[in-house]
Amino acid sequence: MWYLVQKGGPMMYLIILTSVLAFGVVIERIYHLNRARIDANRFMEDLSGILKRNKIIEAIEMCNQTPGPVSHIVKSGILKHDRTRSEIKEAVSETAQLEIPRLERHLPILATIAHIAPLLGLLGTVTGMIKSFQVIQQKALSMMPVNPGDLAGGIWEALLATLAGLAVAIPTYVAHNYLVNQVDGLIHDMERSATDLVNILSSRRDTYEV
Repeated sequence: MWYLVQKGGPMMYLIILTSVLAFGVVIERIYHLNRARIDANRFMEDLSGILKRNKIIEAIEMCNQTPGPVSHIVKSGILKHDRTRSEIKEAVSETAQLEIPRLERHLPILATIAHIAPLLGLLGTVTGMIKSFQVIQQKALSMMPVNPGDLAGGIWEALLATLAGLAVAIPTYVAHNYLVNQVDGLIHDMERSATDLVNILSSRRDTYEV
C-alpha cells in the first residue's frame, strides 16, 4: 500500500489527508444524527395527551428527557403555552434557526472534499505526464532512444493519482447525499411537530376560553 502511495506522487498525500478528514466527518455526523432522531409521531402523540390534561410541567420534563432537535423545538413552544399563536410560532421558529445549523454542521466539508479530490487526482495526473515528457526531452537532447520503460514512471504516477482521487470522491459524494437526506428528514419531523404543537396549544386555549 505504501509503495503505491509513493509511486502516486506528492498529490497522493493530500488525497489521503482528505480521505481521513472525510471519514472522520462521516462517522461524527452519523453518530450525531442517529442520536438526534426519534419517533416524532409517537413523541407527539404522548405529548398531546399530557398537554390535553393541562400538565405543562410534565410535558416540559418529557421534552428534557428526550434527546434531539424535535424535543428542543417543542419545548420552546410549550414554554410559551399561555401566549398567542403567533408568539408560539415565533418561539418555535427561533429555536429551529439554532437547531438546523447544528444538524448541517461539517456537511460543507464533505461537499468540498467530494469536489476537490478528483481535482487533486487530476493535478497528480498532470504532474505525472510532465515527468514523462521531461524524460522524452532529456532523451532527445542526449540523442538517446526513448523506450516504454522510460515513460512508465510518469504514466504510473498519473494513473495512480487519478484512481486515488476518484476513490475518495465517489464514496464521499454518496455519504454527503445520504447525510443530507437524513438532515432533511429531521427537519421535516421538526416542522411537522412544530405545526402539531401550535395546533394543540391553540385548540387547548380555545377550549378553556369557551
